[in-house]
Amino acid sequence: MRARVVAAAVAAVLLTAGTPAPVPAGAARAAVVPCPKLPAPKVTRPPRPVPPPAVPAQQAVGGEALATPGLTVPPGVPTPPPVTAASWLVADLDTGAVLGGCGPHEYGTPASVQKLLLAATMMPRLNPKQVVTVTRADLDIEPGSSAVGLLVGGRYPVETAWLGLLLQSGNDAANLLARLGAGSASAGVREMNAEARRLGAGQTHAVTPSGLDGPGQFTSAYDLALIARVCFADPTFRRYALTERTQIPAQPALRKPGFQIQNENQLIYRYPGALGGKTGFTDLARHTYVGAAERGGRRLVVTLLGAEARPVRGWEQGARLLDWGFGLPRDASVGRLVDPGEVTAASASASPPARVVAAPEPARPPVGAPHPPGGVVVGGVAGLVGVLAVLLVIRRRRSRRRVRRRVAWD
Repeated sequence: MRARVVAAAVAAVLLTAGTPAPVPAGAARAAVVPCPKLPAPKVTRPPRPVPPPAVPAQQAVGGEALATPGLTVPPGVPTPPPVTAASWLVADLDTGAVLGGCGPHEYGTPASVQKLLLAATMMPRLNPKQVVTVTRADLDIEPGSSAVGLLVGGRYPVETAWLGLLLQSGNDAANLLARLGAGSASAGVREMNAEARRLGAGQTHAVTPSGLDGPGQFTSAYDLALIARVCFADPTFRRYALTERTQIPAQPALRKPGFQIQNENQLIYRYPGALGGKTGFTDLARHTYVGAAERGGRRLVVTLLGAEARPVRGWEQGARLLDWGFGLPRDASVGRLVDPGEVTAASASASPPARVVAAPEPARPPVGAPHPPGGVVVGGVAGLVGVLAVLLVIRRRRSRRRVRRRVAWD
């Protein structure tokens, strides 16, 4: 066994003898470019959760240019508009090209935009015409949090629950849909996390189906774009996301009248070509937003995390970034959204996925900088090869002696 290990080490050294030594992660990256920021008022918020340790391979999913906590945009394009969001991303829904972003792979807290992951997971599984009964467990949500107003024992079409989820951000609807799709809300969360892994959203971990804050719940602007792309590929989702208002049916058996709800996403009323999206807010996450629009045959999506509503509301920040994206050339890109199944969180945590991460250009020394002394590198490699070769010979001799002894004993 040791002989094989030594031989493999020698082969590896020989294969790399003619190539430059690998550059540590981040060493060849350019200096972090600050993101354009709007001044935001100071707010009182709970202590921010500590995110998981950064995994370089996950941060580079979609391209090395996305592995930055700062601004990444194509060379020569106009500067993006300033926003209050801690991180954001603009991408093409159809081609998957990432047009730019700010800390696209930085961890953030999702709030209700996490409901898009619930939609991506459960919408293909559920019949929108099926009539279902609400249980008491479905209404186990944080007091004062957003709800549609579903009633225990009430009977509603699944489509009504989806509209309540997307128009009014109903946490009661989220629990109901997670239970219907997986048997229980907790099982629904497990299915959501499995779907995130399938999509390549390795920085996303759901704890609640609704996006209500929970320990260890995170996502990223890039992951949200992956999830949104799947949602907007579904015509049923697109129809729900563009619905301005709907009627929640009366419950005669409970002697409760019906009522109307409206879509809270102002983008669909005020932005030409809007396709819909999702708003979110908690004291911890602050304002989060996902929005999409179509213009000139292009469909773009914008995702924001950690924004403040002043001086510009979240959806308006998204609209400004969409305007910026539509103004870029069609071939402008700093990376891409990976396809479902192309990369998994497990593989991303182990090593950079060759099919996903754009191959980085070799590190170039600054103009005028002295080149590394090649003789020292080659000499060092040659010396290492020599030592390993000697060890291999010694190992083989010892192995032959042991074989002869075993033959004699037998």
